Order: sequence, then C-alpha cells, then structure tokens
Amino acid sequence: MARHRDIRNMDYEDEYDGYDDIYGHSVDDDYYISPSNRQFIYNRENSRDSRFEHEDDIQEVDEFDELSDTDKAKLNSCIDQVKDTLGHVGVPKSQLVNLILTNKFNVELVINAILENSKSNPAAKDKVQLVPPTLATAKVVASTATATNVVKGFDLPQEVNQQRNAETPQKGLDFSFKFNSGSPRSQSPASGRGTPVSGTSAEGEEPRVGRREAKIDPEIQYRKERGNGKEHLYMVVIGHVDAGKSTLMGRLLCELGQVNKKTMHKYEQDSKKVGKQSFMYAWVLDETGEERNRGITMDVGRFLFETKSKQVTLLDAPGHKDFIPNMISGAAQADVGLLVVDATRGEFETGFDLGGQTREHAFLVRSLGVNQLAVAINKLDTVSWSQDRFEEILQKLKSFLKQAGFKESDVTFVPCSGLTGQNLIKAPTENELLRWYNGPCLIDVIDKFRSPSRPVTKPFRFSINDVFKGTGSGFCVDGRIETGVVNIGDKVLVCPNREQANVKSLSVDESPKTVAFAGDQATITLAGIDMQNVSIGNILCHLQTPVPVSNKFEARIVVFNISLPITKGYSIILHHQSLVEPAVVSKLTSQLNKSTGELQKKHPRFLTKNSSAIVEITVSKLIALEVYSDCKELGRVMLRVGGVTIAAGLITRIIL
Repeated sequence: MARHRDIRNMDYEDEYDGYDDIYGHSVDDDYYISPSNRQFIYNRENSRDSRFEHEDDIQEVDEFDELSDTDKAKLNSCIDQVKDTLGHVGVPKSQLVNLILTNKFNVELVINAILENSKSNPAAKDKVQLVPPTLATAKVVASTATATNVVKGFDLPQEVNQQRNAETPQKGLDFSFKFNSGSPRSQSPASGRGTPVSGTSAEGEEPRVGRREAKIDPEIQYRKERGNGKEHLYMVVIGHVDAGKSTLMGRLLCELGQVNKKTMHKYEQDSKKVGKQSFMYAWVLDETGEERNRGITMDVGRFLFETKSKQVTLLDAPGHKDFIPNMISGAAQADVGLLVVDATRGEFETGFDLGGQTREHAFLVRSLGVNQLAVAINKLDTVSWSQDRFEEILQKLKSFLKQAGFKESDVTFVPCSGLTGQNLIKAPTENELLRWYNGPCLIDVIDKFRSPSRPVTKPFRFSINDVFKGTGSGFCVDGRIETGVVNIGDKVLVCPNREQANVKSLSVDESPKTVAFAGDQATITLAGIDMQNVSIGNILCHLQTPVPVSNKFEARIVVFNISLPITKGYSIILHHQSLVEPAVVSKLTSQLNKSTGELQKKHPRFLTKNSSAIVEITVSKLIALEVYSDCKELGRVMLRVGGVTIAAGLITRIIL
C-alpha cells in the first residue's frame, strides 16, 4: 500500500531503507511517487539556462535565412555528419553553424577544430570522453592553451571558460565537447542508432567519418609480442618404421624433465603387462590404444620442450608406408627435420636400400621446404658403439642427402641410443663411444638450428589440418599459419568455398593468444559459418586478400624412382598441404635438364624416372593454392600413385 502514503514532505536527501528491493513489489513504488514541495519552487537559474538556450535558437534562424536552399541542405548534412561521428556536441549550435560556414562545409576541418578546442581546454579533459584517436579521415591537431581558447572558425570567451571551470556544467550550458553515454548516438549497435563504424553518406556529400582500428605494422607487432621470448621451431621426426623415433624422443623428453616419474612408472608397468617393456618411452608420444597395441606410430604426435635458446614443438611423424599422408601433413608444418636411422646391421639396409621409408621421407621433407636436418644414428649400442658402422652409415647418407637437395653444411650426424639415453642431453659416458666421438649431443644439435624468417608482412594464409567441435559456441580449426598475421575479431574467408567467418578466439600450443603469426601452429575458433562448410585442406585468408581458387595449374616437377613412365592422362593423387585429392596429368608441356633447368624437349610423350619437366595438372574439384614465387608454403605439391610418391613439384602458374 506504499503508493497511498503521504510522503510529500519527505527529505529525499536522507537515507530511507523502507524501499528495499522486494520480490514482487510494484514498479510504481519506485517511480510514481508524490512530488515534493521543492519541485514547485521557482528556480531562477533553470529559467536563465532555458532563456540562454532559446536565444541561441533565435540567432540560428537568422543565419539560416541568409543562406540559399542549397547551402541550407549542405549545412544540415554537415551537422548530421558531425553528430554521427562525434555523438552529442556540447558546442552551441550557432557556433557550430558559424564553424561549418567558415570552413566552407568541410566536415574534416570542422571535426579537427572541435577536437583541437577540446584538447586545448584542460578543464574539459577531465569531463570529456573523446572518440578513440583512430578516426577514418579526421586528424586531431594539437595546440597550446592560451588565455582565450581559439578554435578555427570561432572563439570561446575567457569568461565562459572561467565559469565552466568554477561551476558544474548543466544541460544546455556546457560549451565543452562532450559525449553523453546515455544519448541515442552512444547506444549499442543493436538499437540501430549507434555511431557508424564505416560507410559513406548520400551521393554528392562528403564521406562519412567513422571509427576504424588503426592498421598495425606486422613486423612491429611481431617484435612486440615475440621479441623477448625464445625462438620457436617446429621439428618433424622422420625415418623408417621401427627405427626408434618415438622411443628416442620419449627418452629425450624424460631426460629434459618433461614427463614426471609417476607417469613413467605407470608406462613401465603397463608395457610390462603387454610384453613390450622396451616401448615404455615410446608411449610418451604414442598415446592411443591402437598405436600402443600395434607398436607403431599412426598419427603425428606433438610435444613441446625447450633448449637453451629455442622453444621446440616436436612433431613425431609415422614411419609406416601406410601412413605417409599423415607424415606429409606433419612435415608440411615443420621448419627443420630430425632423421632417425637404425644402426643395427640389416635394419639400416632395409630402410635405406630395399624400398624403405628412409629415402622417401628425406625426399618428402626436402620437397616440402625443410632444408636443415639432424641425423640421429640410433641403436648404436647394439653394435657396441662401433665407429666403423657409424662411418659406413654416414657416408651412404651423406651422398644421398646431397642428391636430395640438402647442403652438406646443413646436415649434422649424431650417434646415440634412445633406450639407454646415451648422448641425448649430455656428453656420453660409454667408454667405447668416448674413444672416437667428441662432438655435440643431440639436444645441442637441435639448439643450433637456425630459425627461419617468418613472412608476417605477406597476406594471411592458414592451412587447415583438422576441424573439430570446441567446448563453447562455434567450432575450431587446427593448422599452420603459413604467412601473415591473424587477430581475434578478424573476418576471414574459407577457400575454396569463399565462405565468410569471424575469428572468435586463438590459441598457440594450447595457450590462449590475441594474435598469432606466420609459422605458428594455431587453433582458431570460427563463428558465423556452418561447420559443414569447412573441411581439411581448406585455406583461411583475409577478405581483402583472397587466395586464388582453381582446379587446373602448371607445375615444375621432379620425377622420383618410378617403375612406369608418366604420360598424358596419367592418374595421380595430389597432396597439397593437408589436402588429398584425385588429379590427372593433363598435359606434358616440356622436359627440362635436371641440373641446369634448361629446356630439352617440348611436349614429350612420356617422363621417366629422375627426370624434370613442366606439366599441367587438373584436379577433380576447385582447390585453393598459390604460385610458388608468391607463397612458397602454398606453392608446393606432391604426386603419389599406389602408396608411393612419384614426384614433387612447384606451382608456376594457376590456370583460371
């Protein structure tokens, strides 16, 4: 019954606890109360304020009458543009009109003058919330404060400034440049009346000024974010099946303290139960039940560790020939490589000479852009740390890797044992090894890898390796940022479908980030697009710099050791980053000299092993790709047939 109480004489300045928020109380109790008798008292100050405001309005009418119809239209348009850009303008309208006429309807100069006045008035700075300094076209011109605040087009008298400093400004009397958070112009965009971010005015008018984020120099941004940290490397571990890749890297991680003793004790007990105790270190990276039961790596395992000067993301690629596509996907993400070979007699020959994966893996990583390689000659303890065996393997691999395209200075050979942990993170203790080897241990070789340059200034390109549902709204894509920079809030295109999406969140190596750069293996949460429209092998790019899309291109290829010659119409499986698509060699353009690259023959009938040529390839559907000269990361392709890699190539021309 609160609405019927007599509260006319209540002093509202005093605290009154009788109107605590109670569930179900009437809205009228808060707002529809009887007025106090003070509200009926004549207020001379309020009357003087309204009179002052009214006098300004009378002057405006006189000024408008002197203008032609065209100038009046221009004037109204300029006033609207200023209000759209700056919100509520505290400057009297008559002076705003005078300012517009003085500057000949130039909105940019008007805004500069208003902002200049606001900056030069110290009393207004504490009260005025300015638009962020990233206006699309308006520039803020700094000026020094004087006795009289001089603004282009009009002067503010000193008396007014003194009065404004001494008194609290009231509505209609404040000459300061003011933004009212409750005004319609500052409401949320959902209301349809918020300040526009960008756009233009009607035809024939000045462009409408909006708020836009300033473009940040990618190199400056990269140095700011990553300049003080350790250099980041992605290292892929390759080699023939059963060469001991996972055991070697699992033991390395244990020696570095990346795996706690409790976890290793569990792996040891579990591996004993299934009769595979020697696989206990491999289980650090082989986490799935099928991988552990079969004793082979099937997917690319990932782990992060640090050296003295590097932060290294380890990519443990599968060695079995059935999982070469997974290995290609892992190698495409890598900066450097670690080739693991088995020193056991007969095992090295199996992986190297008799159609094993040692040769194929080396060719693949070199074709995918890896030019630095460490060779870990593993299991050397099985041959009693024989120097002769080490030298024999070294000589065979050195000549082969040179043919594959590796420079001798970029390849380092290290004797080690993953099972015993010799020569991994510290100098060896085996006397047989110490007699003839005094070189670096494996972790030192990894630490001395050169960090590649990050193409952060190029257009943004992100190759998608995986698509999955995240924990929140939207979904996630995992992959590598090949070039450029991406920030939270960016709008991106998913090619080749050219579907638009928004970057909702970012993480690099499971660590949340606001920005990610070229070379990062990132997870991006996308919004505004259906998950069904995104697939593995798609490329993300910015709206302004879309990636080319085509189903036909020209490439310069190098043919490997093949049993059947390549002819026109030859069916292949094309590998481009994580994309795997059926394709056809639709044209043999020319055959080249493998060493010099000179033209040898036009339109050859077929291509044999160890040859080089320019061919046209037609893919079964549209794909996103780049010319190698524009983007090396997206300009490489691999050609495979029947589970065997037959050629590697560089895209020289996209046929649209």
